[in-house]
Amino acid sequence: MSTALVTGGTGFIGIYVIKLLLERGDRVHTTVRDLKDQKKCQPLLSLQNAYPGKLHLFQADLLKEGSFAQAMQGCDIVHHVASPFLVPQQIKDGMKDIVEPAIKGTQNVLNTANETESVKRIVLTSSIAAMYGDSADILHYYNATLTESHWNTTSTTTSSAYSYSKVAAEREAWKICHAQSRWDLIAINPGLVIGRSLTPASASGSLHMLGAMYKGDNKMGAPELHYPIADVREVAEAHVRAGVDAAAKGRYIVASERSVSQLEMANLVRPYHKKPDVLPKKNLPKVMIYLAGPFMGVSMKWVSRNIGIGYKVDNRRSVEELGIVYRSKAETMRDHYNAWVEAGGK
Repeated sequence: MSTALVTGGTGFIGIYVIKLLLERGDRVHTTVRDLKDQKKCQPLLSLQNAYPGKLHLFQADLLKEGSFAQAMQGCDIVHHVASPFLVPQQIKDGMKDIVEPAIKGTQNVLNTANETESVKRIVLTSSIAAMYGDSADILHYYNATLTESHWNTTSTTTSSAYSYSKVAAEREAWKICHAQSRWDLIAINPGLVIGRSLTPASASGSLHMLGAMYKGDNKMGAPELHYPIADVREVAEAHVRAGVDAAAKGRYIVASERSVSQLEMANLVRPYHKKPDVLPKKNLPKVMIYLAGPFMGVSMKWVSRNIGIGYKVDNRRSVEELGIVYRSKAETMRDHYNAWVEAGGK
């Protein structure tokens, strides 16, 4: 039986990791930003009741040095899932608003691990955004396929600040890891994480994006952006297995083998959407996105390098080494939509 710390316990991925660990019989420590926030903490309190004495909650702030020390005491595995999140419209200064907090949060958690003798392994939630900047980048990779060997070298703080924050934070994690020898590091690099949420308080970017589509924000047409999707349950399973499998190492892509467009996602949901007419029935012409780009905060270069470009993903390591069995996209989209409806989506 292990004792694991899960940062970001109220998050979309974090609470699934906690649930799987508890089902395994492990002891779990988790951190939240505010223990007084009943809405966010309620799902965790329910798990506490279901697994008496197994789940312990602590308050911690990613940006506050030393705030994870108490929660990490006695833990041999750390699942660092927490990450600063802002929707693009909230990012005014890429470096200040999202890049620096992402790096600082990684430093705080991993430096605390350096001071906690019990820690033997850290499993980090990164992203495929740490592996490429624009979709066009992947077209130049071998076989036009994204693999764990790739790193994002094109995003900047002013262009795709979120993606830049992911690669900067993961590189910082590997730097800290390589400077010591007591604990090892594994990175989980998921695609667009969707599926059924266990907490109504989640601020996941995928929930925000797809919720807008379900409500009809893309009724006139969807921008032809492509994403390799990952079911949140697969991401959590990868986290847990990477934490306990002694042979696990390096980076693991957790995502579908082929990227899908927003229109494809809409078509998967259409058969059971309560108001299917609000879903997009076509892709927006690229020329329209070029014209609207300046008002949406995206450049012509970004449009040319991302709109209409699909790609392949090599997820074999997650299948062969971690034993991940990927659900169908239809199942994941159905579960995601049903959870949105149950949470009050209209």
